[in-house]
Amino acid sequence: MDIKELFTGTKKLVGLDIGSNSLKLAEIINTSHGYVLNRFRQIPVTPGIIVDGVLEDAAALSASIKELFRNSGCKGKGIVTSLSGSSVIVKKVTLAQMEEADLRELIRDEAGKYLPFDNMDDVNFDFQILGDNEFNPNQMDVIIVAAKKADVNSYLDAITAAGLTVLIMDVDSFALETMYEANYDFEDNEIVVIVNVGGGLTNINVIKGGMSIFTRDFTIAGNAITEGLQDRYGVSLEEAERMKLEGVPGGEQENLDLRNAILECAEPICAEIERSVDYFRSTFGGDYIKRVYLSGGSSRIAGLTGHLSQRLNIETEVINPLLKIGYNKKNIDAGKIESIKTVGAVAIGLGLRKIGDK
Repeated sequence: MDIKELFTGTKKLVGLDIGSNSLKLAEIINTSHGYVLNRFRQIPVTPGIIVDGVLEDAAALSASIKELFRNSGCKGKGIVTSLSGSSVIVKKVTLAQMEEADLRELIRDEAGKYLPFDNMDDVNFDFQILGDNEFNPNQMDVIIVAAKKADVNSYLDAITAAGLTVLIMDVDSFALETMYEANYDFEDNEIVVIVNVGGGLTNINVIKGGMSIFTRDFTIAGNAITEGLQDRYGVSLEEAERMKLEGVPGGEQENLDLRNAILECAEPICAEIERSVDYFRSTFGGDYIKRVYLSGGSSRIAGLTGHLSQRLNIETEVINPLLKIGYNKKNIDAGKIESIKTVGAVAIGLGLRKIGDK
């Protein structure tokens, strides 16, 4: 799903995941043996450059993007990137059956009914028809995606200043959908939930039959766990981050205590995930959810999948964005694959995009 597509004649696309804590690059090539992750690179982002999905320092982001590409060895200049958080609105609506051209005109003319914008001239938007409404065949379900042009252009300008060209502007949640479709088999009516716990944002995407039907972002994420451990143990930010992912050197009891402390710090995130799932069930008819998948840097916290599975009463596991995708052993260290699986879901989803697909 594209908010904005710019065509420059090149077909080689590189996924660029711009997060509040890090930048991630994923270059995927399509071979006779299937998709292969050709390059993957990650570098940290200085705190404050991006806040709740809004770009606050374009020059600093541009410099970081230049560094990322310089260090990656990637030659591709065509970029697929994405928005999330408060910079993008995703809304599901039910409308009368009509052609796509008429639907686009309707959304533009009557945007105030569906979107919190007064003037659509200031907004980039796109939509995807999900299909017939199950209760009324004369109507159809549609997902509308919109973002202020100023927010979109701030990212476009920063990436352009780094010598690159944005060919597709996606949404984090839909990038997760693309990654899921490429790696997992599913039935037409099968429902799963993908929860991406990033640094500053958590993305939730409910997928039915391989298509997004509900998304939500909230600003409680992995950083909150790290900060909670800092306060609790009186350690540096770096040490708290290490403790969150690696535990405490030494005894089993210390690690058990830490695990319990981490889950306490993660409680606000778990509560929001539960609220989102409950809202989806109440709004969309309470359909059976087969599985919850976790991704993002905090997804591998010890005990988190079990805790959520018990809390939601839904089987929960960490997603594998390389389940059916190989990797180039010349460019990627095999020892880093597990880390890439944890943090690379959005970037890999972006890297899988092609010009013209939805």
